[in-house]
Amino acid sequence: MRNTFPRTVKLPKNQSFFLFGGRGTGKSFLLKERFSAATTHYIDLLNTTTEALFSKDPGLLYSEIIGLPNSIQVCVIDEIQKVPRLLNEIHRLIENPDVKLQFALTGSSARKLKTGGANLLAGRAVLRSLFPLLPEELGEKFDLLDYLTWGGLPKVWQLDDEQEIRDYLMSYVSVYLKEEVWAEQLVRSMEPFRRFLEVAAQCSGKILNFRNIARDTGIDPKTAANWFSVLEDTLVGFYLDSYDASIRRQMRKAAKFFLFDVGVTRALSGMLSHKPAEATSYYGELFEQFLIAQIHAKNIYLQLDYQLSYLQTKAGLEIDLIIQRPGKALLLVEIKSKSKIDDRDMRHLEKLQTDFKGAEFILLSRDMVSKKFGNITCLHYLSFLEQLGEK
Repeated sequence: MRNTFPRTVKLPKNQSFFLFGGRGTGKSFLLKERFSAATTHYIDLLNTTTEALFSKDPGLLYSEIIGLPNSIQVCVIDEIQKVPRLLNEIHRLIENPDVKLQFALTGSSARKLKTGGANLLAGRAVLRSLFPLLPEELGEKFDLLDYLTWGGLPKVWQLDDEQEIRDYLMSYVSVYLKEEVWAEQLVRSMEPFRRFLEVAAQCSGKILNFRNIARDTGIDPKTAANWFSVLEDTLVGFYLDSYDASIRRQMRKAAKFFLFDVGVTRALSGMLSHKPAEATSYYGELFEQFLIAQIHAKNIYLQLDYQLSYLQTKAGLEIDLIIQRPGKALLLVEIKSKSKIDDRDMRHLEKLQTDFKGAEFILLSRDMVSKKFGNITCLHYLSFLEQLGEK
């Protein structure tokens, strides 16, 4: 029996919606779980025959939907970016008062929709996103070391054999190259892009230097910047901008880039055979990437409208995460992978208290004991995730 996980994303009950997310995050399975097969009409554009049919004549969708029996209440179209012109027909159908359907449109790439000027239904469909599994969605199955080793794609947590997990993740990154990049003609040369992906994985969570990345990959800096945009638009990564505000210290402006899943990061960088070990810098980097990706996902799931950034001063002092919360104090977050923390871990946050008067300061770690050092609150990372958005 296939394991299922309660997903945090809130899908509209009646209104049509887009559900975007990287391949393997569970979009199709979630919709099949939420909507009864007896009342749902499914169209899978990953099926090459179906894609070819609608690409040739998008108007066939209108005729097909009009001919559905009254018992059908929902129409699910998987991977809508394969045939963006279908959105014009969906718009027509939504505007037709005789059509009472809810449309659920999934996508694992927003690039073709953006660049093609696709009809995004003018607000008639809301946007939702799906990410790799959260610890709370895994429940009792969650284990931090396993997560840092293999990531949070649902399929990973449905396999018991480590070799099968490795094979899945290696296949996943190969399929991504083939289906998301090459098939969609998002890059012209595949081999340089393969090298770029390995470098991008090694740079995940670090400040971007397009000139250095271009040199290591054999491309020009403009192409490197464009290829990071490809990763963002195919929903396998996101930017974390440098905090920008009028304070006394001069801030660096280069962004960081995070791949959306630590398991995919490790597969792309060829590290799956090397398990993370506690108290190593590699473990700490993975923990930071994992935690920032979790906060990024929950911010979107809960529609908190937080702005996330990082801080690095001219002197090189870095704070992992700055959270700007509407109507609330600025939150500076330092992340440590240690299981026991003490006052020595507070130094970075302490140095910034003069510049950030009125802000809140939090240190997140694996330490199970909540602590307070002056104005700095120390929490276990899971406690922080559970409380996110409550205050």
